[in-house]
Amino acid sequence: MSVDLSVNIGGLHLKNPVLTASGTFGYGREFSRFMDLNALGGIVVKGLSLEPSRGNPPPRVVETASGMLNAIGLENVGLAAFIKDKLPYLRTLDTAVIVNIYGQTVEAYAELAERLSDCDGIAALEVNISCPNVKAGGIAFGADPQSAHAVVAAVRTRSQRPLWVKLSPNVTDVTTIARSAADAGADALSLINTLTGMAIDVETRRPVLANVTGGLSGPAIKPVALRMVWQAAQAVDLPIVGIGGIMNTIDALEFLIAGAAAIQVGTANFINPSTAVEIVDGLTRYCEEGAIRRLSQLTGSLVTSARE
Repeated sequence: MSVDLSVNIGGLHLKNPVLTASGTFGYGREFSRFMDLNALGGIVVKGLSLEPSRGNPPPRVVETASGMLNAIGLENVGLAAFIKDKLPYLRTLDTAVIVNIYGQTVEAYAELAERLSDCDGIAALEVNISCPNVKAGGIAFGADPQSAHAVVAAVRTRSQRPLWVKLSPNVTDVTTIARSAADAGADALSLINTLTGMAIDVETRRPVLANVTGGLSGPAIKPVALRMVWQAAQAVDLPIVGIGGIMNTIDALEFLIAGAAAIQVGTANFINPSTAVEIVDGLTRYCEEGAIRRLSQLTGSLVTSARE
């Protein structure tokens, strides 16, 4: 039986729903010796800012129970170097390239979107709104509905590309931010980003991370991510891209059933670089065994009513 794995995410057609998450897959080329990148539904590149960023000082990564903490600090090559040195290779791939962007002001987000709008080879923008708004005392754009709306609206006016908004889980009610992003013109939502956490060295009584806190990812956050994906899918009429602790096919299926139309593989890339393509194969087998012709039939198929 032929299985159709293709999905449509806010006007963007993907051959399958498996992407790699920003910050865990470099700029794609780094993983080319481990897999056929063209087998992926898409690659979300490392978060991009207007100017190069060195990120935070080390130590920047620490393992935790069922996960990891990172405080990389969004280190990246900057817009000019990305266009000159990274994008030419990405253009050779037969898979969607999604560029994750971030800034510390609304104007920075808008300028990034505008300057990328003329670049060939970019399928969509993913807007990371977990960054601090320096004009609002450092509160994350994604923690405040009005700030989130302002960023998304500004990017929307500068770019006609499909626009995905990556939501932070570090909020009281993710549906409020989801609605703000949708109202401002988002074509899809990606969630969740990392949860804020920390680790302590009991011998020195100092934080393990130089930055003190970092972003928690991996299997430990999957139940939280699933809940938020389900909530967001109920709150807005937009495609959802699920992220958070996806390590295998079963994890991916859970997100699809909860309401995600696609998923991103993140921390698993550090453990097994082939995880994403293995999930593509696993989804195909699952559909074949269940006589499911279109994988998209699974999206939002969660049964919550009591059994009779």
